[in-house]
Amino acid sequence: MSERKVLNKYYPPDFDPAKIPKLKLPKDRQYVVRLMAPFNMRCKTCGEYIYKGKKFNARKETVQNESYLGLPIFRFYIKCTRCLAEITFKTDPENTDYTMEHGATRNFQAEKLLEEEEKRMQKEREEEELNNPMKVLENRTKDSKLEMEVLENLQELKELNQRQANVDFEAMLKQYKELEEEQRRREQEEDEQEMKAMLEQAQNRRLLEDSDSDEEPTKPRPNPTAQSKPTDILQEDPQPQSKKPRMESWERSVGKLSTKAQLAGLVARRKEKEKEKEKEKEKEKADPALENRMETRGTTASTGSLPAAAAAAAAAATSSLGLLGAYSDSEDSASD
Repeated sequence: MSERKVLNKYYPPDFDPAKIPKLKLPKDRQYVVRLMAPFNMRCKTCGEYIYKGKKFNARKETVQNESYLGLPIFRFYIKCTRCLAEITFKTDPENTDYTMEHGATRNFQAEKLLEEEEKRMQKEREEEELNNPMKVLENRTKDSKLEMEVLENLQELKELNQRQANVDFEAMLKQYKELEEEQRRREQEEDEQEMKAMLEQAQNRRLLEDSDSDEEPTKPRPNPTAQSKPTDILQEDPQPQSKKPRMESWERSVGKLSTKAQLAGLVARRKEKEKEKEKEKEKEKADPALENRMETRGTTASTGSLPAAAAAAAAAATSSLGLLGAYSDSEDSASD
């Protein structure tokens, strides 16, 4: 089985390439190529403008009996985009350009025409100088005069510009430096003013805060030793916290009763009440009519105040003041 991609082909030993028949093609054969219009042109039939760069499917052929230094010249056939008229142009290797042949006129050729005219005049002058040496001398004197005139005109223009615009570059640089220094100084002053304003604003704010704190009324601090109840005095400790002795459990629940001065305003001694009752009895014995009045008043008061007395007795029995009173009576009896 032969290979699919063969690089070397087999040539028989009796192979002669001269015996291969050549394809005979006509010399004026045309090829279809894709090209762009090489210049701006206008159709002669309808006046349509065809701009440079417009793409065409053109027919290309070799111009017979024309060449430049051995280079062939090609002709192209295109059709107008509007009226389909045939337009032809060919290459110009001598000027590296294209020349218009038929069907349209080339636009914007003023510069090219001027260049061609200058080339033609230069060529004629060279031909004259080649045969006439006096003409060469005349042309040289004309060129020197023309050059001198051009230089004089240029010098006059320079002097005129110097008169109209007398520019001192050193003064200009100096002025520019002064402007830069002034601008820098102005920026520094603005920065300093801004810093001062910020400092003053901060100081004023601090002063306002201080004045507000001074004007605010001092809030009364809660007095930890203030008595909310009459019995709170029982739990007071006149000794400082550092020298406070250890409290027993019964002292924490009932209170400390070592000082009698604290209970003097709360508990009345029963001794004075007994003395007052004895004095009243003596007065009643001395005056029998007063005794009868007191009896009748006592009976009415006792009947009216029986429930109140019972309630007061119950409250006293349950309250701590009753306990404290009983405790104080026991102390008084012990001391007597």
